[in-house]
Amino acid sequence: MAVLEKIRVKFGLAASIIIALGLLSFIIDPNELTSAFQSMSSKYDVGNINGKSISYTDFQADVEKFTKLNEMMSGSSAQNDKQQKQIRDAAWQTLIDKYLFIKSARNAGINVGDDEIVDLTTGDMISPLIAKNPAFADKNGNFSKEIFTKFVSNAASDENMKLYWNYIQTTIYTQQFYSKYNSLFAQSNIQNPLMLTKAIAENNNTTNVDFVMSPYSYAVDSSIVVSDNDIRNYYKNHKKFFKQQASRDIEYVVYEVKPSKEDISATNNKMSDIYNEFATTKNIKSFLLKNSDRPFSSYYYKNGELNTISSDINDFVFKNGSEVSGIFNNGNKFFAARVMATAMVPDSVYVRHILLQGNNADKQADSLLSVLSSGDSFSNIAALYSADKSSAADGEKGNLGWLTQTYMIPGFEGVMTAAVNKPFIIHSQYGTHLVEVTKTTKPVLKKEVAILEKDALASKNTFNDYYAKANKFANLASGSYQNYKNAVDTLGEYSHTMNNVLQSTSDFGSVENAKEVTRWIFDAKKGKVSNIITVNNNYFFVVALKNTHKEGYAKVNEVASVIKQHLYAERYGKKKAAEIAEKIAGLKDLRTIADTLKTTVSNQSSVAFASMNSQSLDPMFIGAVSVAKIGEISKPLAGNIGVYVYQVKSRDTGSFYTEDDAKNYQAKINQYELRALLPVMENDADVKDNRAKFY
Repeated sequence: MAVLEKIRVKFGLAASIIIALGLLSFIIDPNELTSAFQSMSSKYDVGNINGKSISYTDFQADVEKFTKLNEMMSGSSAQNDKQQKQIRDAAWQTLIDKYLFIKSARNAGINVGDDEIVDLTTGDMISPLIAKNPAFADKNGNFSKEIFTKFVSNAASDENMKLYWNYIQTTIYTQQFYSKYNSLFAQSNIQNPLMLTKAIAENNNTTNVDFVMSPYSYAVDSSIVVSDNDIRNYYKNHKKFFKQQASRDIEYVVYEVKPSKEDISATNNKMSDIYNEFATTKNIKSFLLKNSDRPFSSYYYKNGELNTISSDINDFVFKNGSEVSGIFNNGNKFFAARVMATAMVPDSVYVRHILLQGNNADKQADSLLSVLSSGDSFSNIAALYSADKSSAADGEKGNLGWLTQTYMIPGFEGVMTAAVNKPFIIHSQYGTHLVEVTKTTKPVLKKEVAILEKDALASKNTFNDYYAKANKFANLASGSYQNYKNAVDTLGEYSHTMNNVLQSTSDFGSVENAKEVTRWIFDAKKGKVSNIITVNNNYFFVVALKNTHKEGYAKVNEVASVIKQHLYAERYGKKKAAEIAEKIAGLKDLRTIADTLKTTVSNQSSVAFASMNSQSLDPMFIGAVSVAKIGEISKPLAGNIGVYVYQVKSRDTGSFYTEDDAKNYQAKINQYELRALLPVMENDADVKDNRAKFY
């Protein structure tokens, strides 16, 4: 048997279908998984961590090692986009750990010694990563030192086992650093008795206040002037607020290639031409593989499940007695259905098996099937002969547990319709199996359905027509942003605007996976217009680059409007507060003040400073009334939406917020701060993650 299969069998088949990427969620130190980094131009670097350049070549080598680990764990070499991103993220995290976190932890006086690692891997303080690993469990599911020791011994001569063993050791090593650093941080981040008392008081003290609010006008006050010098001074004093990632501002026109009426009619004709063969063929799997956009599936559907494909198909299958449907049309899609089998099928079946491998596996399976049929113990035979030593659900050797159509070992699909308590033989990628279904959930009516599906696709002529339109626009728009705008007006096209496009951006409107567009944007110069950029073979983009924003700090002119708006609002509030102060000078009660300002007196009870974020009141108002003297009419206060004049009527002290509440809240804050530790380290070390340039 191949090495990878041997490792997967050792882990147990039940584990192999659920481990998948799970182990990659651990934070892994790359001591054994990364190669020596070469000195290359930053143009070919995927990033920089704490002064260390990470080349694309070396990073991709790490990604390939993690991909190999994933394949070994999952038993599959196929990864979707999400899984590939998870693998790249895991590889990147190892580099963050190696070049940043572990160094920071050591600078804080933390270390993980060799003796400690020995104790955690082969000593008396076995790490949970080993102790709870199904690969090292005995028949009762308990950690077996004997199995583990044998694995370590075999790893010395098996490259794949060695890779996994290094993975385990380096994971434990890094986790120890994280555990110690987090413990150090948490233990030093204490809430002393004074802080605890203050937190309880702030949450139990509430204010009852009457107030008058004069809202700001939406009209611009021309008497308030914000000069360029004011803007520059504010920018200089608050520059840290204007840090930004590299980004681009663009406009674009996109042509989506859609099938024409003629294309749709042609697809309908094709469906009609092959319909009779679909209805009668005996080799439906081969037929669909050749003629349908949807391959054959042995899945048994129950009523309602086919609605995700087509409600017409679901209604036909479960409300019509015929075997083959007519042709259904939904937009550009055409469907036909054929009921292949009808059965009472359970949602779940409880399965046990005996795995046999080697040249004599089939002959041995026949012999053991006869033994089982005579009444011998399945569990005993599994213990003696099965190559799968780890599957022992509910403590019985050979038990895989409950399987469903979506939680299924490849090759075991037949167990869903198998008879109960009747062993039979099947074959899978792992070898030959003696399988028995021992119990099931209540069977329900389900049907196996073959679906002929065809999407109407744009013909070559249609494709060329759309390309010609895009090319005409691109020729008119070529050269400059002004030419682009003129082309939009001349041809009456709709121009999409998209600002602050990042290098990680891959979606433009409803068009996904359009990294071709992003790459052009970041390679082009301001004011340039692209040629046709083809995306997914059915979208034609023409893009104009309006503006570029470099990584670092935004230029003062880029944020001038935001600063001006802020300074205007601040000065406008002060002016309005001064005007109101003059109007109400000498007035002694809020009702008279309200009449003078042509507004009303409002009341707000239970105003609590500590819960500011949960209230809909102006934060500046909440803060002010929380410390105001009782009975005293305030001076006008410029808030965010208007000017306030208020009078605190009373304060109440409750006891609903307890010491436990304060401690629990502080614990949550500590957790948030722990999560922020690594991002803060990355910010201080000026970590550059340029992976979006390459993936």
